[in-house]
Parts: sequence; C-alpha cells; structure tokens
Amino acid sequence: MGVVTAERIKLTSTKSPWWCTAAIIALGLGLAAVIGLTSKASLNAYNDQIANGENPGIDPFLPTLADAVGGVSGFGVLVLMIMAALAVTSEYRFGIIRTTFQAVPKRDSVLVTKAALIGVSGAVLTFVLTFGAYAIAKATAGSEAGALLTLSGGEAWRAIYGVPIYALLCVALAVAVGSLLRQSAGAIALLLLWPLLIESLFGLFGKVGREIQPFLPFANANHFLGSDQGIDWHWGPWGSLVYFIAFVAVVFGAALVVVNRRDA
Repeated sequence: MGVVTAERIKLTSTKSPWWCTAAIIALGLGLAAVIGLTSKASLNAYNDQIANGENPGIDPFLPTLADAVGGVSGFGVLVLMIMAALAVTSEYRFGIIRTTFQAVPKRDSVLVTKAALIGVSGAVLTFVLTFGAYAIAKATAGSEAGALLTLSGGEAWRAIYGVPIYALLCVALAVAVGSLLRQSAGAIALLLLWPLLIESLFGLFGKVGREIQPFLPFANANHFLGSDQGIDWHWGPWGSLVYFIAFVAVVFGAALVVVNRRDA
C-alpha cells in the first residue's frame, strides 16, 4: 500500500497530469463535435447537389460510432501514453528514481503500480469520454447525418468499451518504453511515431508490406476498435486484441527484467 500511496501522490501533486487530462478531454470532445458538424455539412452539400440535378460524385460522410470516439481513441490515448512515459522518464531525469528504488527494493512493483494507477485512471476517463463524444457527435450531426451513431450491435458497443481497454494497454506499453529508454525525448518520439508513421510505412512495401501488416501491434489494436484498415486479417477483432495484449506483455516483461538488472 505504501507504493500505491507514493505513486498516487506523485501523480496528483504535479501539474502535468492535470494538463494532460485537460488535453485528452478537449481533444476527445472537440474532435467529436468537428466530426458531427462535418458530417452534417457533407450531407447538406450532397442534398443540395441532388436538388439542383447535379451528380454529387461521392456519397456523404456519415460517421459511425468508431469515428465519433476517434478523438478519444486516437489523440486522447496518445496524450495518455506521453503522460505515462513522462511518469517514468522524469524520475530518471531528476534522479528521483534512485530514492524510489531505495525505498522500494522490489523495483518491478514500482513499474506495475505506475502502470496500474495511470492505466486505471486513464481507462475510467476514456470510458466516460466515449459516451460524451458519442452524445456530442450525435447532437452536432443531427438525426439524418447521425443515422449510424447508435448504441446497438456488438461492433458499436465494442467502440465504447474497447477504448478504455486500449487505453489501459497503451499506458502499460508507455511505462515499459519509458523504463527501457529512460529519456523523455526518445520515449515520446517512439510512442508517437510508431502508430502514426512507422506502421503506415509498411503499406508502401508492396506484397511484403501487406504480409507484415496483420502482425503490426497498433494495426491490431485499431482492428479491435473497429477499423480493418484494408488489411487482410488472419483473425477477427478479438484475436487482434489478444495479439496486442501479448505484444504489450512482452515489452512490459522486458522492461521489468531490464529495470531489475541495471543501475538506476
């Protein structure tokens, strides 16, 4: 309990977690409003072209629930990962980690506690925000443009409860990466570039890249959340979740081994 109390105080007594939380809320709800307004404008433009006897060329943008919560599962979780990584790397930067490990000789319990506290709080926050994003997107899109924004069916509900699961796993991954690299810039760069750029580059490598894509960790996470990304998957959404869990477990396990063996 002493480890939990100490990590809780560290998490709540500094400003950066509160700023990150505010950013997650703003991004999650703000992008939901943008998606709703964009879909409404798209449908209105489509109807106007039809009324004028013109061929619209493309169908209007009608967002799904996965689209509505994209600000939470996308940018919101990225900010959450940055916060989790900084919770580790900042202690290495200022030398606080040495004091922490002296007080708690069992080092792996420190990492597990950090991941658990930030992960659970992040999961609760994102779970609440998914409902808020759904409500805002539904309200701003209107009844016609928001026709697909319904809480019915397994895929729609997976877009709701899948986000906090994804957030929890991403926090564990960020804590592990921060522990392995021990530098804020390197950890943040890797955590941002990995899902946003590195994995998307495999699509440029032709047949070889397409064969690798089903085994990319964040691609599997997005598959679980409802985006197939045009990839020829070897398993369903739940298989992708299991794959992502296994990947996070391997990286987190490696972090525990390294932290216990090397000097702080």
